[in-house]
Amino acid sequence: MLGVMLKQVCTAASGMALAILLGGVATTAQQKTAAGEPGIDMQWGVKVPARDGVKLNATVFTQHGQKEPLPVIFTFTPYIGDSYTDRAVYFAKHGYVYALVDVRGRGNSGGEFEPFVNEGKDGYDVVEWLAKQPYCNGKVTMWGGSYAGFDQWTVLKEFPPHLATIVPAAAAHPGVDFPFQFNMFGPYDMQWLSFTSGVTGNSNLFGNAAYWTAKSREMYMAHTAFQDYDKVVGNTSTVFQKWLKHPTPDAYYDAMVPSPEQYKRMSVPILTITGHYDGDQPGAFTFYKRHMLYGAAEAKANHYLIIGPWDHAGTRTPKAEVGGLKFGQASLLDLNKLHTEWYDWAMKGGAKPEFLKKRVAYYLVGAEEWKYADRLESISNATRTLVLGSNGEASDVFRSGTLTEGKPGAFAAMDSWTYDPLDTRPGTAESEDDDNSLTSQRAALNLFGEGVVYHSEPFAEATEIAGFPKLTVWLKMDVPDTDLEADLCEILPDGGSVALTGASMRARYRESLRDAKPVPAGKLEKYVFDNFTFFARRVGKGSRLRLVVRTINSPGAEKNYNSGGVVAAETGKDARTAHITLMHDAEHASALELPVVKP
Repeated sequence: MLGVMLKQVCTAASGMALAILLGGVATTAQQKTAAGEPGIDMQWGVKVPARDGVKLNATVFTQHGQKEPLPVIFTFTPYIGDSYTDRAVYFAKHGYVYALVDVRGRGNSGGEFEPFVNEGKDGYDVVEWLAKQPYCNGKVTMWGGSYAGFDQWTVLKEFPPHLATIVPAAAAHPGVDFPFQFNMFGPYDMQWLSFTSGVTGNSNLFGNAAYWTAKSREMYMAHTAFQDYDKVVGNTSTVFQKWLKHPTPDAYYDAMVPSPEQYKRMSVPILTITGHYDGDQPGAFTFYKRHMLYGAAEAKANHYLIIGPWDHAGTRTPKAEVGGLKFGQASLLDLNKLHTEWYDWAMKGGAKPEFLKKRVAYYLVGAEEWKYADRLESISNATRTLVLGSNGEASDVFRSGTLTEGKPGAFAAMDSWTYDPLDTRPGTAESEDDDNSLTSQRAALNLFGEGVVYHSEPFAEATEIAGFPKLTVWLKMDVPDTDLEADLCEILPDGGSVALTGASMRARYRESLRDAKPVPAGKLEKYVFDNFTFFARRVGKGSRLRLVVRTINSPGAEKNYNSGGVVAAETGKDARTAHITLMHDAEHASALELPVVKP
């Protein structure tokens, strides 16, 4: 997220001209790009008034010698505007004015920062202020991903008249994937809150992986209540404590994102960008799917979607390798160029980007090519159902159960496992710094009896799987709550592994993420994992699929001690051992549904 610091060359003449152009704001400079090419002017310390009198800080970049008003792009960020100077220079050189704006309470902006709360109305004020400046032709747009992707949606829901289009990348969605993911918090919350504490950039602290790993392990090994994690890391946080009081997607989070009625009113062109391995993929797809559900037909026709083989950062700057998995050169999409083409189309009457052949573009890993669909739902054209079975022992990768087509063919009707929240072996077996996260088999090889494993037969032919799988399992347990996850990977003919997708669930929310319902002891119930992440891969001939269903027991997650109480307040003293049974007989078929693409 951190850009390269801008090097400046000041000249009195250019400074005076720019001060006049930008309305007389305090500091001016002519900027040289990283390649040493002059041609960009910069205005530092521009004060943008919010409706309540708070002054938001902006740095504005223009083409040197700009004579005509142009559309303005702005990034609205809590990460200090200077982080995006390289992007600002790029777009200023390609026909746009660019403004880097610190959100309220961060950087040089006034006010207090409360994550996700003020950006909608403040962003409206920024759009309308920029539209009135002499360098702007009345058209304003936004650029950015993650928090700056969320910003675009929350500003759009306020409907500033001069906002012409948005391009949200990897957009976090409060109440879906942050500050919890499907109602499960994690230590990353405090890492992020420390990144955005105070008014300065704290990138070195945020990036100190050794520190954050040590602190999450400290909490994990001591069985400390998650609600005390801010004290553990040395940064007592009122925001963290407030979040913990809202453990479900309630009205607090609803106010931050568009309502159904607001989606219906949206009319500007939208380009959504996410990745197979983007940590905020659930958020990006929630925004997209809700717009497809509630939006007007004309607006939906101008909403395009790109799904690359990228991680979170790759949704802005793609790389050819993620987590040990390498991709073809086609994956290295020039997203700066694509943004420029999109802005040209939406705001300058240019041609629509040639890359956007249909409304959905997705990358097929394995084939290493881009494919297209008219709708997200039409990517796959068939479903392959694999039922779970075993001989009663599916406890590890060497003694696994089966995934087969047709009716359950099990020798036994069930598999069982035990989860002791006080068992720290799974956590200590995790790698502290795994650069091969997508190809490592460490987690599957270190179940410690806390899950079950199923393998398919080798594929008789290469098969394209693309979309969102669904897993239905029949479970019974003797505790009122626990946390579960399901992970799917491809096992290559040579024994190597490629992570495909995963899903998770807090058992008390098995029926609704908004309403907790304790698990009745010993009662067999159906659990549907329908939050798998999107993936698209050509599974090779001779490969098998591996499904692991397990309880979550990791330093990287809020520990559920299975008591059924407030999870964030639980400690080791509340721990209850869970005995879990997964049924897969004829009457209770547990099955994995795969979205496949048939020729």
